Amino acid sequence: MKKANEEAVVITRYMNTFLHKYVPSQKSHSSHTLRSYNNALTLYVGFLETGKGIHTGNLCRECFSREYIEEWLTWLMEKRGCSPESCNNRLSSLRAFLKYLGTREISFLYLSEDASRIPRRKEMHKKVKGMSKKAVQALLSAPDPSTKTGRRDLALMVIMYGTAARMDELLSMKIGHLHLDTKKPNVSIIGKGCKIRTLYLLPKAVAHLRKYLKEFHGDTPLAESYVFYSRNIGPAGKMSQPAVNQQLKKHASTAHAGCNEVPEKLHAHRIRHAKASHWLEDGMNIVQISFLLGHQQLQTSMVYLDITTEQEAKALATLESENDKKVSKKWKNDKSGLAEFCGVKTMKR
Repeated sequence: MKKANEEAVVITRYMNTFLHKYVPSQKSHSSHTLRSYNNALTLYVGFLETGKGIHTGNLCRECFSREYIEEWLTWLMEKRGCSPESCNNRLSSLRAFLKYLGTREISFLYLSEDASRIPRRKEMHKKVKGMSKKAVQALLSAPDPSTKTGRRDLALMVIMYGTAARMDELLSMKIGHLHLDTKKPNVSIIGKGCKIRTLYLLPKAVAHLRKYLKEFHGDTPLAESYVFYSRNIGPAGKMSQPAVNQQLKKHASTAHAGCNEVPEKLHAHRIRHAKASHWLEDGMNIVQISFLLGHQQLQTSMVYLDITTEQEAKALATLESENDKKVSKKWKNDKSGLAEFCGVKTMKR
């Protein structure tokens, strides 16, 4: 191994800190997301080593230039057979690292700015198939309520469908996040980027949760305990995604025998999509659905649900209407000062 230069030491030190400390604590607790960041940087380093002849002795900031990154994206598609979507995901992960590097070492900041200007690869959006309400009902009838595991799985699936939360959001839910004794029972969900949103629970979901908590957590559950926990670790460790997927496929197979609308190879995301579709069918506005799904952009929800042009126009009109209401309220309040009107603090005189 050739002796590492000073710049290489700085880059690799921050890359290690980014992957093993920053991402797990700041970006996401999802094992899938952590793996995505790891894979992206692994592929980039692999490209530098095998495609550009870079080693510890000549690794430097120029290795992360726009020219290198664009060449890497081409390499991913041509040599690794990556789809445009995969390339875009890996580009996002690399950009996140360069932004982190630039905020720690100001002399590297321009790399992040250059990378942000690289155009994303054009994707062919695939519509995620949901499930009919009949199929969902068949699925929820599959777990055996006479067994402890069956009762746990039923509670999990009822909450999964009722909230349309992402699997990791659901599995990261702790007892302290549940608010079942309020006028409007709800759960605080920690989503992507550690953003918190409140999801209200219907009576059926609340009833299942109460029964589940009584059986699996006892009369005095700890606030820091995971609601759905690992059988091996206990309440201190959350249930794993592979374990949930295994149970979902098992119940889907059972349900499929009586209702062929239930996909045998079921995954949690399909249940989330099904609920979003059912909200839309029941007349809920796309703006509301977007919030409940935890999407940062309304456009994401529109693509996600394969929204028609007419539905899109209606959603945007609703959004404009809501904004108009907010503006009109401010204009009506002519007694307020300029600072309040502009949404800033009043200057001390």
